[in-house]
Amino acid sequence: MVKLNNKTLSDLPANIAVPTYDRSALTSGIVHIGLGNFHRAHQAWYLHRLMQSGQALDWAIVGAGVRPNDETRRLELLEQDYLNTLIELDPSGISAEVTGAMIDFVPVTADNAPLIARMAQSDIRIVAMTVTEGGYYIDPVTKAFDANHPDIQHDAANPTTPKTPFGAMAAALKIRRDSGVGPFTGLCCDNLQGNGAILRQTVVSLARLSDPDLADWIDANCSFPNSMVDCIVPATGPTEIALAHELGIEDLAPVTHENFRQWIIEDDFCAGRPDWDKAGAVFTDDVHAYEMMKIRILNGGHQIIVGAAEVLGIETISGCMSNSDIAAFFNKVALNEIVPHVHPVPGRTPESYVDLIASRFANPRIVDTTRRVAFDGSSRHPGFVIPSIRDGLAAGTPIEGLALTEAAWARMCEGTREDGSTIQPNDPFWADLQEAAKAAKDDPAEWIAQDQFYGDLANEPRFSEAFDKWLRLIWAEGMTAALKTYLAA
Repeated sequence: MVKLNNKTLSDLPANIAVPTYDRSALTSGIVHIGLGNFHRAHQAWYLHRLMQSGQALDWAIVGAGVRPNDETRRLELLEQDYLNTLIELDPSGISAEVTGAMIDFVPVTADNAPLIARMAQSDIRIVAMTVTEGGYYIDPVTKAFDANHPDIQHDAANPTTPKTPFGAMAAALKIRRDSGVGPFTGLCCDNLQGNGAILRQTVVSLARLSDPDLADWIDANCSFPNSMVDCIVPATGPTEIALAHELGIEDLAPVTHENFRQWIIEDDFCAGRPDWDKAGAVFTDDVHAYEMMKIRILNGGHQIIVGAAEVLGIETISGCMSNSDIAAFFNKVALNEIVPHVHPVPGRTPESYVDLIASRFANPRIVDTTRRVAFDGSSRHPGFVIPSIRDGLAAGTPIEGLALTEAAWARMCEGTREDGSTIQPNDPFWADLQEAAKAAKDDPAEWIAQDQFYGDLANEPRFSEAFDKWLRLIWAEGMTAALKTYLAA
């Protein structure tokens, strides 16, 4: 087994692809905040592929984070010269490659001073981020900026020592403006519809609280392209590290991923960009159609299956699809209740996309846990599922399965499985969700009264009555009975 670093690349097994470019000659162009598994298997991979062909050598990545555990990741990657092992889990076999597009990682501090200083330097032309859907300080119902959040209030009062990545971006942009370096592009890579517009809203709105002139300058000069990203990337644990060992690599943080990637990007970069399209990304003026298909069917589809799966004790996404009732539930809800509101994109109909997602979910080599996918339902349901309910109510199309999805989420948040085991807290607002879920056991209306998620949907009889029926049936007869009742209708 070979310990991964620059000096040992030539010692790795011959069947593992390694960087062919001179990493010592790379220069920085991108700071990426939130350097988790997804980024390393997705955006960093596209850049690595460009570098393998001798391109984009001045666009290397500098990693960054704003949470204490990001420092642990930095130290792990530093020990192996920021190299990453990517292990592709295709149903037909396993392959691996080492990527080297990342060359540095900013030390993580409470005041974000190193991050601000690095983003302020002239070589950085793109600041990208993956900080989870719930990390943008937006109201889940109105989608407006949440100026009252304690983190935002802190950054507004302390703009030179911010807590949030957005405060750090604003602070760096102030330095760049005042020094004449100029703007950078803010590139959001999270699963949010109109994610570039949301990133713009967060950065500009936060800056406006302390420096309106800076906010105007950012709004006028920086670009925030919308994008859609797609690749199923499980969390790394002992199994993934052991798999790397089996391949002959000692990697402290290997990444497993499926054999599918997609990156759709609006071509709006104020300070230049790599030619990611030469590595398979798509630049287009119509990101919305792609992101609608992906967010509603893939991300929404994840939420359709995991509530029931958690209650039934099914541990993985492929395990969900091995359950005939859950697999049929996904297909019926997706085809009958989501597809009517999704438009085709070049080369793909919504119906064929449902088939593609079902096969990707069913990949037995991808050990993607139900718990990981169910995490932060308080952000994911408002972002991925509830918009389809609203569209169905407006159009008069079916919403019964979507109502059952919400009932399954409520049942899950009660905190116990049908076998009596405990579902551990799995949401930033778990205590509030569990309180509402316990109250909803006797009165389902208590769950959908959470207007921070549902807005006025409690006043829509077609939804509220369906939700009431499904949650009562789940508690009376069990999750499987509810699924079968829906499927038989």
